[in-house]
Amino acid sequence: MEIIQQSAHTIYHEVMWFERVVDTALTLYFKNESEFDSIYAHQPPEIVTVDSPYTQLIREYELGFEERLILILALIPHVKPQCLDVFLIKNQNLDCEFSEFGGVKSTVKSGFFPTLETACFILGGYDFNARFTFLSVIKKEHLMYKMGILDYDAEQDFGLHQPLKISNEYLGLLTTGKKYLPQFGAKFPAKEISTKLNWEDLIVDQNVMEDLTEVKDWLLYSDLILNEWELDNKLKPGYRVLFYGPPGTGKTMAASLLGKATNRPVFRVDLSLVVSKYIGETEKNLGQLFDEAEHKDWILFFDEADALFGKRTSTKGANDRYANQEVAYLLQRIEDFSGLVVLATNIQTNIDEAFSRRFQSMIHFPKPGKKERKLLWERLFKDTFELESAINLETLSDDYELSGGEMINVLRYCALEAAKRNKKIIELNDIIIGVRREYNKSNKTI
Repeated sequence: MEIIQQSAHTIYHEVMWFERVVDTALTLYFKNESEFDSIYAHQPPEIVTVDSPYTQLIREYELGFEERLILILALIPHVKPQCLDVFLIKNQNLDCEFSEFGGVKSTVKSGFFPTLETACFILGGYDFNARFTFLSVIKKEHLMYKMGILDYDAEQDFGLHQPLKISNEYLGLLTTGKKYLPQFGAKFPAKEISTKLNWEDLIVDQNVMEDLTEVKDWLLYSDLILNEWELDNKLKPGYRVLFYGPPGTGKTMAASLLGKATNRPVFRVDLSLVVSKYIGETEKNLGQLFDEAEHKDWILFFDEADALFGKRTSTKGANDRYANQEVAYLLQRIEDFSGLVVLATNIQTNIDEAFSRRFQSMIHFPKPGKKERKLLWERLFKDTFELESAINLETLSDDYELSGGEMINVLRYCALEAAKRNKKIIELNDIIIGVRREYNKSNKTI
């Protein structure tokens, strides 16, 4: 609640400043009498002694007068839309709206919705120098677009007609202190995944741990390397990694923990909503996904990735040609993506070699060895159940080769049997039956 109060206090004063600027801009534009000769007579509120997500953003990106005005203008339709009603006045001479105010209409909500033209007018009025300066600075490569603070419509050419919209992510951050994340659906075919476990709970062999730590370290230190050390002209910002190995060996858990350890959301892409039999639809769906995720420090996790990143076929017809075009499009998008892309597959050779060459890391997740199995049994039962005296975890680790996922299924079965007895005790027979059930799935016998 304190963050919300701080945000409300900060944005209230920023809106009051904006209203004074607009009042002066309109007064000067229509050549009415004013005690001010410039909008710059109104300096934005002091932020040194105030701490809120809004002021933190201003300090982090060193936003000046113009950028702060653009930011609050994008936010105002959500916090005080009535203060933009002044732009709904009509030109009495022509009986029409003032085109220089910009703005767009909404079919679902009344009021004035600003465009970049609106910001340009407030900052420059009829001054051509100010207008041309604005045009030269505010592009889709501008910091506020690159960092995902502002959204733009990628389907139309970038220009002053673009609606000035704050992204949902930053709308949440600046008003509640928590970034909003997109809702799963056709427009964003990915669900956020998380884990209650911590990095220390990941039980894999030493080689896998070292490789995962390298990925984690890149996420933690890439900003220092690329920006402060200015290696961005030699190294691309994105990172691509392949996880491969049998089911249940920790690939999904590792992806979730990479996000948790670096404070990044992890989204598992639902390939059933991405891949389409219609020509061009797969690329369109992927384009929307990558556009939404760009510059937001998200991790994209493609499970069973060979369904999308599989080997290209020899071109025998139109379908093969379009399938290969999809792969080529994928190559370009994941190579240009500034965040972490994790591809997971059971079999490494199913992935097209063109992707393999572009991975910074390829991490093999083998089935756990005896040492890892014993640790996993201990973690699964420790402080949770009392074990029957006949149970020897060392012997279980020696006798049964199971993956972590299979061992969790055994635990589930044992817990259910214990619950039916109403005793929090695991019996050896429960474990044996649970293991046999897992072996049967793979046509193996104990």
